[in-house]
Amino acid sequence: MDLPTLWFVLLAVLWTGYLVLEGFDFGVGMLFPVLGGRAFAADAQDAEKRRRVLLNTIGPVWDGNEVWVITAGGATFAAFPHWYATMFSGFYLPLLLILVALILRNLGIDYRHKRPEQAWKGRWDKAIFWGSLAPAFLWGVALTNVVRGVPIDARKEFTGNLFTLLGPVGLLGGLVFVALFLTHGAIFVALKTDGPVRADARRVAALTGTVALALAGALLLVLGLGQGKPASWATSAVAALAFAAALLANARGREGWAFTGTAVTIASSVATYFLLLYPNVMPSTISPAYNLTIDNAASTSYTLTVMSIVAAVFTPVVVLYQGWTYWVFRKRLTAQHIPEDVHLQAAAR
Repeated sequence: MDLPTLWFVLLAVLWTGYLVLEGFDFGVGMLFPVLGGRAFAADAQDAEKRRRVLLNTIGPVWDGNEVWVITAGGATFAAFPHWYATMFSGFYLPLLLILVALILRNLGIDYRHKRPEQAWKGRWDKAIFWGSLAPAFLWGVALTNVVRGVPIDARKEFTGNLFTLLGPVGLLGGLVFVALFLTHGAIFVALKTDGPVRADARRVAALTGTVALALAGALLLVLGLGQGKPASWATSAVAALAFAAALLANARGREGWAFTGTAVTIASSVATYFLLLYPNVMPSTISPAYNLTIDNAASTSYTLTVMSIVAAVFTPVVVLYQGWTYWVFRKRLTAQHIPEDVHLQAAAR
């Protein structure tokens, strides 16, 4: 395997790590008004406890999960500068919206507990919800368009606009990511909690999972019929089987296996996307002659060699540290672990 192909594979690994780990963070954030809302909560006190439980499930890990996309962006810049330049300039507005949404979500996670007023907490709860929904949807739109192809001219420049990206297939990709992350997040909540929150999360996962299975099947079929290869069809089949197994395990209360199934589904879907791309990194809908490929978008051999040495040294350290973090915070949480909110008690009296 030559160095450009190696880094194409490594980028697939980085995106897999990001979407598997940040995917359940997005899912938990989107579930804030559902599992932490009046649909499941008995009263305002119970709703507040549920929201705090949801935050505590991702509290020790959410910021570490974001490192994967920073690394993926940096690796793309260094390994495939032409790909980085075309994608980040052409997708400037969606990527800017993702960045703003992530900032709002992170502020919500850090600031909602700073003051006791429910109005204050409610505003940050909305920031957490929208700051999770928007990136999930926009990542789906952006990555699906990268695979599907966008207008790129002979100068390697994107010639479309925002509405170019909002075609039927791109929008379907966004909906698939939202539904898949909702299911992934609900199963993660069920894995990390006990009691009523756990049971409610499993019910939500069963509902969103059914929707996600239908949407994802349609998307992979559309992409496969247009660009499919034997290997991409195989990974699509693995994704479908893993997701079906995850829903079955969830129905039986086996959250660990269910979470493994959704993680394999996301990993297989990323593999499908990259297999559909190969040997391109960004196809042009204007002419195949203008495609950005692994070869014409890559950095020099020296740059890729240095990057490979650095990655070989530091990647295992990062993976071991993050794995240790998950191990330390592996215990289940319940609403009983959350103290009563004295301000809500006073308001109720």
